[in-house]
Amino acid sequence: MNDKAFKKSFIKIALPVTLQALLQASFNLIDQAMIGRLGKYSIAGIGFAGKFISIFSVVIAAVSTVAGIMLSQYIGKKEGAAVRKSFLVNFGLSLTVSAVFIVLCAAIPSPIMSIYTKDAEAKAYAAEYLRIMSAALVPMAVGSVFATLMRCNEKTVLPLVASILSLGTNALLNYLLIFGVWIFPELGVKGAAWATVISQTLSCVIIVIGYAAIRNKPVPIFCRGEKTQNDGGTFRKQYLAVLCPMLVCELLWSLGENVYAIFYGNIGTDAAAAMTMTYPVQSMLIGALSGLSQAAGILIGKLLGAGDNDEAYSKSKRLMLYGVISSLALSALLFVVAPFYTKIYNVDTNVQTTTRNILFVFAVVYPVKTSNMILGGGIIRSGGKTKYMMWIDIMGTWAIGVPLGALGAFALDLSIEFTYAMLSIEECARLAVSFILFKRKSWMANLQS
Repeated sequence: MNDKAFKKSFIKIALPVTLQALLQASFNLIDQAMIGRLGKYSIAGIGFAGKFISIFSVVIAAVSTVAGIMLSQYIGKKEGAAVRKSFLVNFGLSLTVSAVFIVLCAAIPSPIMSIYTKDAEAKAYAAEYLRIMSAALVPMAVGSVFATLMRCNEKTVLPLVASILSLGTNALLNYLLIFGVWIFPELGVKGAAWATVISQTLSCVIIVIGYAAIRNKPVPIFCRGEKTQNDGGTFRKQYLAVLCPMLVCELLWSLGENVYAIFYGNIGTDAAAAMTMTYPVQSMLIGALSGLSQAAGILIGKLLGAGDNDEAYSKSKRLMLYGVISSLALSALLFVVAPFYTKIYNVDTNVQTTTRNILFVFAVVYPVKTSNMILGGGIIRSGGKTKYMMWIDIMGTWAIGVPLGALGAFALDLSIEFTYAMLSIEECARLAVSFILFKRKSWMANLQS
């Protein structure tokens, strides 16, 4: 792949994904501001419920990432049967995961939220939000897998359009249902949950129907297709070798993030509310470079699938450089805007100050986080060696982040901003190990169909 073709493909994949992520974060910011008018208990409650939903989200993201690894390499090989089979297997798994989480969220939301907080008011808000959100899980899963299929085929506009329409619908319904505008009932936190359910369903429908229309082919779940060369045990063994480390990695990482949320909740409701208020900004900055990470995974995967290892290594270094330069610029911007951002919330001055301080810490850590996202989450995983990242992430979260967070929150009784700074040291450790692995090139592999 020459430089011109590489840049064209990079922009074609990265730009829509980045715009979609930025729009998602922007509308999340609007939603958070609306919820913020209801007070700190509502903010904290939705934050706790959101952390549990994030476990589902990262598992589905892991399935979609595995789908992307396999699809991009098989597309690079031009093996249509393997592409279809890879899609079907990951589609079925995403539905299974959805079913498990629906049962948990709908049946026992209050006991789950009791793990995060002892504050009865925040827990009540969290439980009712979680119960309603269970209806959004299947659309979220289906939409994610189909969007991955389209991006691997460099059909990135439709997922972006679906996201824009979904986010606009979500923001409008939040306004109508949270505050009871016009003929709509005033539902508060429940209104925010129903807005998400409806908007996620809309996005899913647009992507699935749009895929069939754009490709002018039957949806893959209704295709039988020819058999692959390795249609039995070899495919299954290879699939599990890619999937299992990815699932373990993402699940344990998400559980670690939920343990962090428990730390914050035990520091206090004010601390938990402040951290929740930072999530839209964190999502916006991570989203700004998420397109670079996804493009890296897809494009490097295609080069590896075609056997161009030297080209894959060279292009990987260029993509990492893009990430470092961009993240440093965005960190500087965050230092400037953080004090103004906190003013949009109807919370105590103490909560606003804590939110600003957490954002300052995040600005320092941000270049390291995005480097991990691009290198570990995109480039290294593109070769299918997901076991490497599993051990790196487990080490970072559970051997470094969780112990340091517990030390700060409980043993040293530190404030949330200092606790957050301590547990963020794990990002530096993960990047150091990932870079050593990258230089050794042992992650570069070619999947067999």
